Amino acid sequence: MPTITCTRHLAGVGPCEPVPCVGQTVGEAIARLAADYPRLPSYVLDDQGRVRKHVTIFVNGSSRPRQSVLELPLAAEDTIHILQALSGG
Repeated sequence: MPTITCTRHLAGVGPCEPVPCVGQTVGEAIARLAADYPRLPSYVLDDQGRVRKHVTIFVNGSSRPRQSVLELPLAAEDTIHILQALSGG
């Protein structure tokens, strides 16, 4: 079963240790995890249902484009990491 983990900076938003998630896609997994972490969807997604600019989602160790990551199909061994995106100089 796929797992989702958030960085420790997001301890009030999502799981900081890997937790199993259910869903055919990354977007479905995040939506279903909302039952246990109700702040997670609004932190990750904007009011249009798109990944916010300040969020980066890694799947299996690779950063995925925010425009398409929610539709990415999941396999049983996949790992999802949700992080705050950093910018600046």
